[in-house]
Amino acid sequence: MKVTKLVSTCDLKDCPTIYATDRGTLLVQGETPADHGLQMPSHETVVEIPAELMLALIRKSHHGA
Repeated sequence: MKVTKLVSTCDLKDCPTIYATDRGTLLVQGETPADHGLQMPSHETVVEIPAELMLALIRKSHHGA
């Protein structure tokens, strides 16, 4: 799988980040919350990211940057 960083909240490797893949999907890096109360299948997980990260991705996609 080829992964390309789209947007991040910082330049370090341990910050919330959104990546695009060559499969036409997105990968999301963020915190793994333990207190969400959701029942998830064993092959899935949830991550928590700042809303600003999604807004930055939308702004980037609209400006083509």
